[in-house]
Amino acid sequence: MRRVLACFFLYLVLSACSDGSDSNSEAVPTNPFPGFSSSQYEDLDNWLCHPDLPDSEDICDSNLDTTVVFADGSTEIEPHRRASDPQVDCFYVYPTVSGDPGGNADLNEGTEEQFTTLNQAARYSRFCRLFAPIYRQTTIASIFTGAEGDRELAYGDVLASFKQYMATRNNDRGVLLIGHSQGSSHLRRLVAEVIEQDDYLLEHLIAAHLIGSTVRVADGADIGGSFSQVPVCRSTDQTGCVVSYVTYRSSDPFLASGQGRFGAPTDNQTAICVNPAAPAGGAANLSPYFPEGSLQTLSAVIIPRAQGPFAAADTAPPITTPFFRMPDFIRAECKVDDNGYSYLEARALADSTDPRADDFNGEFILGDGWGLHLVDVTLAMGDLVDLGHLQALAWLSDR
Repeated sequence: MRRVLACFFLYLVLSACSDGSDSNSEAVPTNPFPGFSSSQYEDLDNWLCHPDLPDSEDICDSNLDTTVVFADGSTEIEPHRRASDPQVDCFYVYPTVSGDPGGNADLNEGTEEQFTTLNQAARYSRFCRLFAPIYRQTTIASIFTGAEGDRELAYGDVLASFKQYMATRNNDRGVLLIGHSQGSSHLRRLVAEVIEQDDYLLEHLIAAHLIGSTVRVADGADIGGSFSQVPVCRSTDQTGCVVSYVTYRSSDPFLASGQGRFGAPTDNQTAICVNPAAPAGGAANLSPYFPEGSLQTLSAVIIPRAQGPFAAADTAPPITTPFFRMPDFIRAECKVDDNGYSYLEARALADSTDPRADDFNGEFILGDGWGLHLVDVTLAMGDLVDLGHLQALAWLSDR
């Protein structure tokens, strides 16, 4: 009888400790936005890229074929290959491009938004489905004319579109965040305030490519600063991490005098610089993709240093594709200067004896300290896509 009573008492103790559940089991994180719906983003009117858009209306389905111009002047056509059945997603937010007159853009897509999305995001279609919302960003006028822009309105649109994507289209897929300049700043906030606060979102973050906006870490560390859980990417197979950089030439006078707009240190924190062509560090040749044409408004504010891929543009063979690239033409390395600015230093590998151009365009005519901000993504487009693809494969492998 004593043995029976002892066993019964032990059963009661164990039952109380376990509370009727398996102590070794862990709750599986679930999508945090079930049933969410945004009247602004539930249909397709306010998306530049979306898998449900007809091909003729999806900017990311446009022609991305490229003419490769080699050092000896010979050329070949490189067709763009889109994934036929992509297993992961990309979510892109474009930079400050709107020419609308007020402080905030409307929701009508213009040629600026289309051109920029085509140049900065569409090439990721090599491995992912692309989602690119139109949002009421703060405009170019808000920077240069003093028009008052509402950043909260702009971020609210980005947040709503991301929640709409997560609620209706994510379906347990990994997602790569892509942004430049203002787009990166909104995504930086999204990561800190939304993604880092939820286990499901963290588990489904392949990486964040946040280019052209200062993202900081604690001095000498890979975490702390802008993010508390998302570290700096240091290898091609690392996931759940951030790639960020801002680009300057070594000869930039405003950087040398401590007047750069991006990459400055603050409060014992350093700006992140990850060279997408060499995430572990060191110098590497970049793989740029230059648009063959340009927006008239953009051409008017860029310092002209080259007229395409050839030195003698007037007698050069025509470029018949929307893009061109020049292998082994630009070399880049992350640097920290005497003022503490952390940046990606880019330089042309000029050869006056070959038929290719000896420089590239990228600096503003107006405005100080911008460096190569306009071409942050252009100069490393191929490397960013390659890195994102490897990170996506690593994320899928870990699943």
